[in-house]
Amino acid sequence: MLDEAALLAECETRRQRRSGPGGQHRNKVETAVVITHSPTGVQGAATERRSQEQNRKVAILRLRINLAIHHRTEVPAEGYQPSALWQQRCRSQRITVNPQHEDFPAILAEALNLLAACEWEPKEVASQLKCSPSQLVKLVQLDPHAFVELNRQRSERGLRSLR
Repeated sequence: MLDEAALLAECETRRQRRSGPGGQHRNKVETAVVITHSPTGVQGAATERRSQEQNRKVAILRLRINLAIHHRTEVPAEGYQPSALWQQRCRSQRITVNPQHEDFPAILAEALNLLAACEWEPKEVASQLKCSPSQLVKLVQLDPHAFVELNRQRSERGLRSLR
């Protein structure tokens, strides 16, 4: 949920040459961007655009998503109140957010933090977030790495994998 400037103040940004689109200009300029969150070591990288600025924006989004997946913030397992952002995005038990939208990492982090607090049980979490369990699982499935993490955590606890 940090604004971009505050997040980048906690990060190290590297620009480098990498393969990617660009035709005759390939490998001639440093358009690749790798951003590392210093406190956690979590990274976001982008190389697919010819513009360094476009790659920087994509790298920031990927960093936020990776932080949502790999870094937990403790939340109470009971009596949790969904954030204002969550309430905006969840209407009539349906969650509406595009994985490319800037709100997606914060929504995903909120869901994963509460899942961690509730031993990775979607049914319990969904009731606290006022959405259906299937909508919660679909949200996590929007990012394949998040879904793998959910099933990994469930497997560690002897729970069946979700599909």
